[in-house]
Amino acid sequence: MNIGNAIQLARTKRRLSQAQLAQRADMSVSYLSLLERSRRDPPLSTLQRLAAALRVPLEILFFLGAEDGELSGINKELAGQLAVTALELLNEPESPQADLPL
Repeated sequence: MNIGNAIQLARTKRRLSQAQLAQRADMSVSYLSLLERSRRDPPLSTLQRLAAALRVPLEILFFLGAEDGELSGINKELAGQLAVTALELLNEPESPQADLPL
């Protein structure tokens, strides 16, 4: 699991700077940078705050962070469809009314 890559991918797809995401998630930019570079393993509560700040379900971050072999039990076609759906979700413009609870 490389949750750091997933956070960075979601952040860049949302066109957010590290400073913007850090502010939304109530954390320092340096801590977010450490997370994105996989230098720290965040607790679940931090991942929940990041998912809410990115306005994506937490499960999307876990899916995007999965590495080779971690999804071996899932049908390849389904995994491909999930990947496309996840990326489409991240490409959608943010809606202020769609705020997820922190």
